Amino acid sequence: MIKKIETAKTLLEALPYIKRYANETFVIKYGGSAQINPELKDKFAQDIILLYLVGIKPVIIHGGGNKINEMLDKLEIKSEFVDGMRVTDEQVMEVVEMVLSGNINNEITTLLNVHGAKALGITGKDANFITAKPKADGKYGLVGEITNVDAKVINKLIEDKFIPVIAPIASGNKVNHPGFNVNADLCASKVAAAIKAKKIIFMTDIIGVLDKDKNLLDTLTEDDIKAYKADGTIHGGMIPKVDACLEAIHGGVEKAHIIDGRVEHSLLLEILTSEGVGTVIKES
Repeated sequence: MIKKIETAKTLLEALPYIKRYANETFVIKYGGSAQINPELKDKFAQDIILLYLVGIKPVIIHGGGNKINEMLDKLEIKSEFVDGMRVTDEQVMEVVEMVLSGNINNEITTLLNVHGAKALGITGKDANFITAKPKADGKYGLVGEITNVDAKVINKLIEDKFIPVIAPIASGNKVNHPGFNVNADLCASKVAAAIKAKKIIFMTDIIGVLDKDKNLLDTLTEDDIKAYKADGTIHGGMIPKVDACLEAIHGGVEKAHIIDGRVEHSLLLEILTSEGVGTVIKES
Protein backbone atom coordinates (compact mmCIF):
# COMPACT_ATOMS: atom_id res chain seq x y z
CA MET A 1 0.00 0.00 0.00
CA ILE A 2 2.85 2.42 0.86
CA LYS A 3 4.36 1.85 -2.58
CA LYS A 4 1.00 2.58 -4.22
CA ILE A 5 0.65 5.82 -2.25
CA GLU A 6 4.16 6.88 -3.34
CA THR A 7 3.21 6.17 -6.94
CA ALA A 8 0.11 8.35 -6.56
CA LYS A 9 2.24 11.16 -5.07
CA THR A 10 4.60 10.96 -8.04
CA LEU A 11 1.69 11.23 -10.47
CA LEU A 12 0.25 14.20 -8.56
CA GLU A 13 3.64 15.95 -8.60
CA ALA A 14 3.69 15.63 -12.38
CA LEU A 15 0.17 17.04 -12.81
CA PRO A 16 1.02 20.79 -12.70
CA TYR A 17 3.75 20.29 -15.30
CA ILE A 18 1.43 18.28 -17.54
CA LYS A 19 -1.09 21.15 -17.38
CA ARG A 20 1.61 23.77 -17.97
CA TYR A 21 3.17 22.08 -20.99
CA ALA A 22 0.12 20.64 -22.73
CA ASN A 23 0.18 21.68 -26.42
CA GLU A 24 3.75 23.00 -26.13
CA THR A 25 6.51 21.84 -28.49
CA PHE A 26 9.76 20.42 -27.07
CA VAL A 27 12.84 19.74 -29.18
CA ILE A 28 14.95 16.85 -27.92
CA LYS A 29 18.53 16.28 -29.08
CA TYR A 30 18.91 12.52 -28.68
CA GLY A 31 22.46 11.23 -28.35
CA GLY A 32 25.08 9.55 -26.19
CA SER A 33 24.46 6.29 -24.32
CA ALA A 34 20.68 6.75 -24.52
CA GLN A 35 21.02 6.23 -28.27
CA ILE A 36 23.25 3.15 -27.97
CA ASN A 37 22.24 1.12 -24.88
CA PRO A 38 19.24 -1.14 -25.73
CA GLU A 39 17.56 -0.67 -22.33
CA LEU A 40 18.01 3.11 -22.43
CA LYS A 41 16.64 3.21 -25.98
CA ASP A 42 13.50 1.51 -24.75
CA LYS A 43 13.15 3.87 -21.76
CA PHE A 44 13.62 6.85 -24.08
CA ALA A 45 10.83 5.61 -26.34
CA GLN A 46 8.54 5.14 -23.31
CA ASP A 47 9.30 8.70 -22.15
CA ILE A 48 8.52 10.16 -25.58
CA ILE A 49 5.25 8.24 -25.77
CA LEU A 50 4.16 9.46 -22.33
CA LEU A 51 4.99 13.08 -23.20
CA TYR A 52 3.11 12.68 -26.47
CA LEU A 53 0.04 11.20 -24.77
CA VAL A 54 -0.21 14.00 -22.18
CA GLY A 55 -0.28 16.60 -24.94
CA ILE A 56 3.38 17.64 -25.29
CA LYS A 57 4.61 17.76 -28.89
CA PRO A 58 8.11 16.21 -29.14
CA VAL A 59 10.47 16.84 -32.05
CA ILE A 60 13.59 14.65 -32.04
CA ILE A 61 16.96 15.46 -33.61
CA HIS A 62 19.62 12.76 -33.36
CA GLY A 63 23.33 12.47 -33.91
CA GLY A 64 25.38 9.44 -34.85
CA GLY A 65 29.06 10.36 -35.01
CA ASN A 66 30.33 7.14 -33.43
CA LYS A 67 28.43 4.92 -35.85
CA ILE A 68 29.62 7.03 -38.78
CA ASN A 69 33.22 6.59 -37.63
CA GLU A 70 32.69 2.83 -37.23
CA MET A 71 31.27 2.51 -40.73
CA LEU A 72 34.07 4.58 -42.30
CA ASP A 73 36.64 2.35 -40.57
CA LYS A 74 34.77 -0.78 -41.65
CA LEU A 75 34.73 0.40 -45.27
CA GLU A 76 38.39 1.47 -44.94
CA ILE A 77 37.60 4.98 -46.09
CA LYS A 78 40.46 7.24 -45.06
CA SER A 79 39.69 10.79 -44.01
CA GLU A 80 41.54 14.06 -43.93
CA PHE A 81 41.36 16.08 -40.73
CA VAL A 82 41.60 19.87 -40.53
CA ASP A 83 41.65 21.59 -37.12
CA GLY A 84 40.70 18.24 -35.58
CA MET A 85 37.54 18.02 -37.71
CA ARG A 86 36.96 15.29 -40.26
CA VAL A 87 36.67 16.74 -43.77
CA THR A 88 33.45 15.48 -45.38
CA ASP A 89 34.06 14.73 -49.05
CA GLU A 90 31.41 13.16 -51.30
CA GLN A 91 32.43 9.60 -50.39
CA VAL A 92 32.25 10.36 -46.66
CA MET A 93 28.94 12.22 -47.17
CA GLU A 94 27.46 9.11 -48.77
CA VAL A 95 28.34 7.13 -45.64
CA VAL A 96 27.04 9.90 -43.35
CA GLU A 97 23.66 9.82 -45.10
CA MET A 98 23.56 6.03 -45.14
CA VAL A 99 24.21 5.80 -41.39
CA LEU A 100 22.15 8.78 -40.18
CA SER A 101 19.15 8.41 -42.45
CA GLY A 102 19.19 4.77 -43.50
CA ASN A 103 20.23 3.28 -40.17
CA ILE A 104 19.84 5.42 -37.05
CA ASN A 105 16.81 7.45 -38.13
CA ASN A 106 14.92 4.34 -39.22
CA GLU A 107 15.78 2.59 -35.96
CA ILE A 108 14.48 5.45 -33.79
CA THR A 109 11.33 5.88 -35.87
CA THR A 110 10.58 2.15 -35.81
CA LEU A 111 11.13 1.97 -32.03
CA LEU A 112 8.71 4.82 -31.40
CA ASN A 113 6.10 3.37 -33.74
CA VAL A 114 6.34 -0.05 -32.07
CA HIS A 115 5.64 1.66 -28.76
CA GLY A 116 2.48 3.22 -30.18
CA ALA A 117 3.63 6.57 -31.54
CA LYS A 118 3.06 8.04 -34.96
CA ALA A 119 6.67 8.90 -35.77
CA LEU A 120 8.06 9.95 -39.14
CA GLY A 121 11.77 10.06 -40.00
CA ILE A 122 13.13 12.81 -42.26
CA THR A 123 16.33 14.66 -43.09
CA GLY A 124 16.78 18.34 -43.89
CA LYS A 125 16.90 17.39 -47.57
CA ASP A 126 13.24 16.36 -47.46
CA ALA A 127 11.23 19.27 -48.87
CA ASN A 128 14.51 21.25 -48.61
CA PHE A 129 13.36 22.21 -45.14
CA ILE A 130 16.92 22.69 -43.81
CA THR A 131 19.38 24.40 -46.13
CA ALA A 132 23.05 25.09 -45.50
CA LYS A 133 26.21 26.55 -46.96
CA PRO A 134 29.79 25.26 -46.67
CA LYS A 135 31.23 25.93 -43.22
CA ALA A 136 34.29 28.20 -43.28
CA ASP A 137 34.03 28.63 -47.07
CA GLY A 138 34.43 24.92 -47.71
CA LYS A 139 37.48 24.35 -45.49
CA TYR A 140 35.85 21.17 -44.17
CA GLY A 141 34.32 20.00 -47.42
CA LEU A 142 30.62 19.15 -47.11
CA VAL A 143 30.39 20.13 -43.45
CA GLY A 144 27.61 22.69 -43.49
CA GLU A 145 26.45 25.77 -41.65
CA ILE A 146 22.66 26.03 -41.55
CA THR A 147 21.24 29.05 -43.37
CA ASN A 148 17.51 28.38 -43.13
CA VAL A 149 14.93 26.12 -41.50
CA ASP A 150 11.47 26.01 -43.06
CA ALA A 151 9.28 25.74 -39.97
CA LYS A 152 6.17 25.03 -42.04
CA VAL A 153 7.34 21.49 -42.80
CA ILE A 154 7.79 20.54 -39.13
CA ASN A 155 4.67 22.40 -38.01
CA LYS A 156 2.61 20.52 -40.59
CA LEU A 157 3.88 17.17 -39.31
CA ILE A 158 3.08 18.20 -35.73
CA GLU A 159 -0.37 19.40 -36.82
CA ASP A 160 -0.95 15.96 -38.37
CA LYS A 161 -0.03 14.34 -35.01
CA PHE A 162 3.36 13.01 -36.12
CA ILE A 163 6.50 12.96 -34.00
CA PRO A 164 9.21 14.23 -36.39
CA VAL A 165 12.54 12.39 -36.10
CA ILE A 166 15.19 14.48 -37.86
CA ALA A 167 18.60 13.40 -39.12
CA PRO A 168 21.06 16.35 -39.24
CA ILE A 169 21.64 16.43 -42.98
CA ALA A 170 20.96 19.71 -44.80
CA SER A 171 20.12 20.41 -48.41
CA GLY A 172 22.61 22.19 -50.66
CA ASN A 173 19.55 23.47 -52.57
CA LYS A 174 21.13 22.62 -55.92
CA VAL A 175 20.49 19.87 -58.45
CA ASN A 176 22.59 16.75 -57.70
CA HIS A 177 24.12 18.32 -54.57
CA PRO A 178 24.96 15.53 -52.07
CA GLY A 179 23.84 17.63 -49.10
CA PHE A 180 25.68 18.85 -46.02
CA ASN A 181 26.73 17.13 -42.83
CA VAL A 182 25.63 19.53 -40.05
CA ASN A 183 26.29 19.52 -36.31
CA ALA A 184 23.36 17.82 -34.57
CA ASP A 185 23.38 20.13 -31.52
CA LEU A 186 23.29 23.27 -33.65
CA CYS A 187 20.69 21.67 -35.93
CA ALA A 188 18.51 21.09 -32.85
CA SER A 189 18.93 24.73 -31.78
CA LYS A 190 18.06 26.08 -35.23
CA VAL A 191 14.99 23.86 -35.48
CA ALA A 192 13.84 24.78 -31.95
CA ALA A 193 14.10 28.50 -32.72
CA ALA A 194 12.37 28.16 -36.08
CA ILE A 195 9.34 26.30 -34.73
CA LYS A 196 9.20 28.44 -31.56
CA ALA A 197 9.66 25.51 -29.22
CA LYS A 198 9.03 26.01 -25.52
CA LYS A 199 12.09 23.96 -24.51
CA ILE A 200 15.12 22.29 -26.00
CA ILE A 201 16.66 19.33 -24.18
CA PHE A 202 20.10 17.91 -24.88
CA MET A 203 20.62 14.30 -23.77
CA THR A 204 24.29 13.71 -23.00
CA ASP A 205 26.64 11.37 -21.12
CA ILE A 206 27.21 13.78 -18.25
CA ILE A 207 24.86 14.83 -15.45
CA GLY A 208 24.86 18.45 -16.64
CA VAL A 209 27.17 21.44 -16.32
CA LEU A 210 29.50 20.99 -13.35
CA ASP A 211 31.42 23.45 -11.18
CA LYS A 212 35.12 23.00 -10.43
CA ASP A 213 34.27 20.67 -7.53
CA LYS A 214 32.22 18.47 -9.89
CA ASN A 215 28.92 19.58 -8.37
CA LEU A 216 25.92 20.06 -10.65
CA LEU A 217 25.05 23.63 -11.57
CA ASP A 218 21.28 23.31 -11.77
CA THR A 219 20.54 26.76 -13.26
CA LEU A 220 22.65 29.03 -15.47
CA THR A 221 22.15 32.35 -17.25
CA GLU A 222 24.17 33.69 -20.17
CA ASP A 223 26.21 35.88 -17.77
CA ASP A 224 26.97 32.82 -15.63
CA ILE A 225 28.15 30.93 -18.69
CA LYS A 226 30.46 33.76 -19.77
CA ALA A 227 32.02 33.84 -16.30
CA TYR A 228 32.42 30.06 -16.12
CA LYS A 229 34.01 29.98 -19.57
CA ALA A 230 36.42 32.74 -18.56
CA ASP A 231 37.64 30.89 -15.44
CA GLY A 232 37.79 27.50 -17.16
CA THR A 233 34.90 25.88 -15.29
CA ILE A 234 33.12 25.33 -18.60
CA HIS A 235 35.66 23.90 -21.01
CA GLY A 236 36.28 21.28 -23.69
CA GLY A 237 33.26 19.47 -25.09
CA MET A 238 30.83 21.32 -22.82
CA ILE A 239 31.49 24.64 -24.60
CA PRO A 240 29.68 23.70 -27.85
CA LYS A 241 26.81 22.26 -25.78
CA VAL A 242 26.21 25.48 -23.85
CA ASP A 243 26.74 27.52 -27.03
CA ALA A 244 24.00 25.48 -28.73
CA CYS A 245 21.77 26.13 -25.71
CA LEU A 246 22.43 29.87 -25.92
CA GLU A 247 21.74 29.91 -29.64
CA ALA A 248 18.32 28.39 -28.96
CA ILE A 249 17.64 30.91 -26.16
CA HIS A 250 18.64 33.80 -28.45
CA GLY A 251 16.22 32.38 -31.01
CA GLY A 252 13.30 32.66 -28.60
CA VAL A 253 13.27 29.25 -26.87
CA GLU A 254 12.31 29.78 -23.24
CA LYS A 255 14.66 27.27 -21.59
CA ALA A 256 17.40 24.86 -22.60
CA HIS A 257 18.27 21.75 -20.59
CA ILE A 258 21.36 19.54 -20.50
CA ILE A 259 20.54 16.18 -18.92
CA ASP A 260 22.16 12.80 -18.38
CA GLY A 261 20.74 10.34 -20.88
CA ARG A 262 22.36 7.46 -18.96
CA VAL A 263 19.72 7.88 -16.24
CA GLU A 264 16.55 5.89 -16.90
CA HIS A 265 13.57 8.16 -17.64
CA SER A 266 15.74 11.28 -17.35
CA LEU A 267 13.41 13.12 -19.74
CA LEU A 268 10.40 12.61 -17.46
CA LEU A 269 12.40 13.44 -14.35
CA GLU A 270 13.59 16.71 -15.88
CA ILE A 271 10.29 17.83 -17.35
CA LEU A 272 7.66 16.55 -14.93
CA THR A 273 9.27 16.94 -11.49
CA SER A 274 10.08 20.01 -9.41
CA GLU A 275 13.75 19.20 -8.84
CA GLY A 276 14.73 17.93 -12.30
CA VAL A 277 17.98 16.09 -12.93
CA GLY A 278 20.17 18.36 -15.08
CA THR A 279 21.17 21.93 -15.83
CA VAL A 280 18.62 24.50 -16.98
CA ILE A 281 19.88 27.44 -19.06
CA LYS A 282 17.73 30.53 -19.41
CA GLU A 283 18.19 34.09 -20.60
CA SER A 284 18.26 35.79 -17.18
